[in-house]
Parts: sequence; C-alpha cells; structure tokens
Amino acid sequence: MESPDYLNIKNLKITIFQAYLFWENIDKNLQNLSLRLSSGVKEKTDLIILPEMFNTGFSMNAEALAEEMGGKTMQWMNEIAQKYECVVTGSLIIKENGHYYNRMIWMLPDGGYSHYDKRHLFGLGEEDKTYTPGNDKVIVELKGWKIRLAICYDLRFPVWLRNQNEEYDILLFVASWPDKRAIHWNALIPARAIENQSYVIAANRVGHDGKEVYHSGQSQCIDPMGKTVYYKPEDEDLYTFSIGYEELVKTRHNFPFLKDADNFNII
Repeated sequence: MESPDYLNIKNLKITIFQAYLFWENIDKNLQNLSLRLSSGVKEKTDLIILPEMFNTGFSMNAEALAEEMGGKTMQWMNEIAQKYECVVTGSLIIKENGHYYNRMIWMLPDGGYSHYDKRHLFGLGEEDKTYTPGNDKVIVELKGWKIRLAICYDLRFPVWLRNQNEEYDILLFVASWPDKRAIHWNALIPARAIENQSYVIAANRVGHDGKEVYHSGQSQCIDPMGKTVYYKPEDEDLYTFSIGYEELVKTRHNFPFLKDADNFNII
C-alpha cells in the first residue's frame, strides 16, 4: 500500500531574523543584516524571514527610499538566497508605474521571485496616503508546503486571511508592530492559527524607529492547535526551528473544522 502524499512532505526548517533596523538607511541595514546572518546562520535552513521594510524601517518617505523591481535590495536578497541556498522573504518599498507599494518579496536562490503587495494599509500611520494597496492574495510553495504571504496590519483582518478549502498550510507575516499594541499582536496570531488550522509565523523587528516608536519583537510561530513553537520578546534574535507537516495533517483530520466553514468571495 502506498504512503499518503503528505508523508513525502518534509519538515520545514525556518529562520526568523528579529532584527534591529537603522532608520531610512538602506546601505547600513543591508550591511548589518549580512553581517548578522553570516555569524548567526549555523545550520541549513529552507527559509530566512526578515521584518517589514527591513531595509529602511517602516517609513512613509517613499519618494526618497523606493527602489525599482530588481534594484539594490532585491539583488542583495538574491545574493543571500544563493549564499544560504534557501528562500529569503521580507518587504520593502517599491516604485512601479508611478505608484509606491509595501511589497513582500519571496526570493528564490535562482533569482526567481513572487511578490505580495500589502492589502491593508495602516491608516493610523497614514500609510494609506503614501502607498497603493494590493488586491491579490498570494500563496507560494516550498518543499510541498503552501504558504500564504501577509504583512503586519493584515493580521487584523481575518476575512482576507481565511483559509478556504485548506488552500494554505502556513500563514506568514512580516511586520513592524509596535510594542504599545503588543497585546493585540499576541492575541491575534494564535487566533489566526486556530481558526485557519495552519501554522502562523510572524517576524517582527526590535528597537526604536525614527519616530521614537518602540518595537519589542515578540516574533513567533504558533501551530494549528494554538501552541507556541517559537517566541522571542525584546532582543534582536536570529533563530532556526523546524515544523512538521504530519502534525498539521493530524490536526485537520482529528478536528475537521474547516469543512464546516462558510464559502465566500471578497469583492
């Protein structure tokens, strides 16, 4: 008797880089990230996750900081992906067709990539006055795992993130989430994992930004049952952990809640 297909899907090894970012300084950020990765990545990994706007900090100074697709930062991402033979992801400011986007890049070692444009723009920080929202949900694949890409403020909008028909296995956030709303961060991440019966992985930054907003990290991975796989508050951290596909399948088999969910389309 042949084994179920899911038994051929390997555990996924993931590296979260909860980084301190230098305000609006692309060269310094890329140099520092390279240095820290060089000293901190001590084992083979499948995926390196960087925070939201990892090369600038969460800035509205798009005109001065935006890059074209294939620019300096994307070239750097490809170099890192090649060096560590893994996928590298994080968001940066992109200018395209006269618009600015908070764009999450999913960079492969061979230079191929996918991208997701942040749909929910943070009105309280006037992000909506600077950037153009995306309209497309993006699901990528890595070693058989289906991964839904999302950015920071998207976390507050469960309808947009709903896992219909088990279309994804991991909900992946890159973020610049402030410490003053950390109670929301720590409540919503497990909620998204439980309601979508998926892993949720969220990579946040640490330190003060140029507006003296403090970020306490609290990057984490929560499994489909709501249990913590990884959690790190306060300090800069570069950490690698593994998640198992068989555990995901077992959870969905024992608790087939997604089959009872509503079907809908977002207009």
